[in-house]
Amino acid sequence: MAQRIDGKAIAASVIERVKQSATDLENSTGTRPGLAVVIVGDDAASHTYVTAKGKRAKECGFHSVQITLPADTTQEKLESVVAELNDDNAIHGILVQLPLPAHLDEFPVIQMIRPEKDVDGLSIVNAGKLAVGDMKTGLISCTPAGAMILIRSVLGDDLSGKNAVVIGRSNLFGRPMGRLLLMANATVTMAHSRTKDLAGVCRQADILVAATGRAEMVKADWVKPGATVIDVGITRVPAPERGEGKTRLLGDVDFAACEAVAGAITPVPGGVGPMTITMLMANTVIAAYRASGLEAPAF
Repeated sequence: MAQRIDGKAIAASVIERVKQSATDLENSTGTRPGLAVVIVGDDAASHTYVTAKGKRAKECGFHSVQITLPADTTQEKLESVVAELNDDNAIHGILVQLPLPAHLDEFPVIQMIRPEKDVDGLSIVNAGKLAVGDMKTGLISCTPAGAMILIRSVLGDDLSGKNAVVIGRSNLFGRPMGRLLLMANATVTMAHSRTKDLAGVCRQADILVAATGRAEMVKADWVKPGATVIDVGITRVPAPERGEGKTRLLGDVDFAACEAVAGAITPVPGGVGPMTITMLMANTVIAAYRASGLEAPAF
């Protein structure tokens, strides 16, 4: 039976280091890390996420700002809000909650966030820095950064000799995940919907990272015995056995079956999920240290 990788416990340990780093920065410079989250409209799931981010930021001792804009906000107004935050020295991290309402174009909004304040790591500049291995000045997208910490908790920092397969090639997760694994000396295969014999490719992986968006797509016979399996997927499905209208969460991996084969595996929920907001806090501290001209802590 595989080791269950406890994302909640690992996230809690990272948060403690974030809190200490924030305290040290304020004590030495008088600067509190500042995080601003911008949300447009009334999407219930987005508001839940934003509330959780604000709560965690306050727990970490940050200066936390939430800007809530109505659903009919214009592109010009949203961009002007981001421009003001860019110029606010008390704000070190800016996050625009996605998705935006359909009439807004998210790309120019994300790209106008100053790269040094882009704590979601989604700007072209930060993606480019990761692509060339610049870990000193870039900010890494939160979910792959968190997944990498989970992998390191099992296999250590040096993945030399390990074959890694990432299923999914999105700019948000798959591509940066592949770069991080490559920088840790793994031999990386980027797999996707057009990959021939996907199951066979996955069976070669010592590290299998699934980010397909398809519930329980990865079956036990896709997993190499003893592999480390990181499940990034999250799909909400009906759960009538829990009561009328109830739901439950499924990952991209058939957990019950794959747990019997893998060496280590992340559950859903409780695996990668807790690491995402955690790394947002870590990125904010990193940005605040850099803004103060200090060497940023590593997480």
